[in-house]
Amino acid sequence: MDLIKADICIIGAGSGGLSVAAGAAQLGAKTVLIERGAMGGDCLNTGCVPSKALLSAAKHFKAMSDGGKFGLSARETAVDFSKVHDHVHGVIAGIAPLDSVERFEGLGVTVIKAEAKFVSSGAVEAGGKRIEARRFVVATGSRAGVPPIPGLAETPHLTNETIFNLTDLPDHLIIIGGGPIGMEMAQAFRRLGSQVTLLEGFKVLAKDDPELTSVVIDQVKADGVDIREGVSITSVEQSENGIRVMLGDDTVEGSHLLVAAGRSPNVEDLGLEVAGVGFARTGIKVDERLRTSNRKIFAIGDVAGGLQFTHVAGYHAGIVIRNVLFRIPAKVDLSAVPWVTYTDPELAHVGLSEAAARERFGARVKVLTWPLAENDRARAERDTRGFIKVVVGRKGRILGASIVGAGAGDLLQPWVLALSQGMKIGAFTSMIAPYPTRGEISKRAAGEYYTPTLFSKRTRLLVRFLSIFG
Repeated sequence: MDLIKADICIIGAGSGGLSVAAGAAQLGAKTVLIERGAMGGDCLNTGCVPSKALLSAAKHFKAMSDGGKFGLSARETAVDFSKVHDHVHGVIAGIAPLDSVERFEGLGVTVIKAEAKFVSSGAVEAGGKRIEARRFVVATGSRAGVPPIPGLAETPHLTNETIFNLTDLPDHLIIIGGGPIGMEMAQAFRRLGSQVTLLEGFKVLAKDDPELTSVVIDQVKADGVDIREGVSITSVEQSENGIRVMLGDDTVEGSHLLVAAGRSPNVEDLGLEVAGVGFARTGIKVDERLRTSNRKIFAIGDVAGGLQFTHVAGYHAGIVIRNVLFRIPAKVDLSAVPWVTYTDPELAHVGLSEAAARERFGARVKVLTWPLAENDRARAERDTRGFIKVVVGRKGRILGASIVGAGAGDLLQPWVLALSQGMKIGAFTSMIAPYPTRGEISKRAAGEYYTPTLFSKRTRLLVRFLSIFG
């Protein structure tokens, strides 16, 4: 067996692993990257990229039939789902070279395409090679979780890993799970022509502010998705025409079933016990510096538990680089982590919600809102759905922001910066916002913080007094 000695060895070539490998190699560290599957991981191949490509196709098709409000009409519209499939995979193929073996080998990374397993606290075996490194990074990500529903394991079903391989449009897609993935796919497939029934045991989009999620839910229902909340699925089985889902006294039958009920960290078959790495069903246990119980081994991204976002994995990569290569004891700070649900309209959030802020700070919290219905750009585009909500604490300290509306994920970014840098609400009132843009809603909402004082009786008396002097 060949022996490779390295400064850093990364297991998993998803977003986080690739970022660590690229950074380490370009900083001169001898780097080994091990990946058993496709380079780019879940995000490129079965997650963020294909889902957003599909959503884009669905949004464009919807726009073709919505031209009436602009005085336009499309004479003929049709979906060729095989070409939609080609579009999705064409987007993946266009990005793939950036994550390829060839690119990383060009950066000086030794890439091993094989399954990795720890054989000691300081060594990994993969592809007939033994890798001994000063530090290891486990970045194996997560996979679609399969809930313990009777009959589900024996019934054909789709997950994010398989749904983007469909070349025929489902006649009736049943979705289990009303989180972001479930809602995004429900809207996309409905707009493309499938009948869609979405089943959720509790509330859809339960992690977000209900005042904002109601805007999304109303639109998805208006698109024709049958959303059923608070249901109890008793069993699932294959039927003559496809899939049958039993809901106590009710039954739903469809042609396809998509399971979008959470994610499970990939901790199996890594030899973590041999390496002295503590882990649980929820992922590998790490400290604030992302170190495991074996201080030579770090874990990042989904496999480390916590927030399961591609951008969090990328952020984790930077923390590891600082700890391992620069010996800076950098710690994770998740207080300004944003997230976006890419439905139409989008739903974006960063920081504390109104409910969380009131629970922590009580009456000192002030909530600022501004509707897109009062934004000139939104009016010009005939899309005034949604609003911004900003949560502010004492002395104008920004605690959180949420936006629902077209392009909400992009509109949120100034608030992410403001929160991460400890800025106050006055920073938004003093900026010049280009006109006409949807981004003006941030300045208008911020202005609401000062409105009661600025236009108060006391201020009017001051203005009158000053007018005496000419």
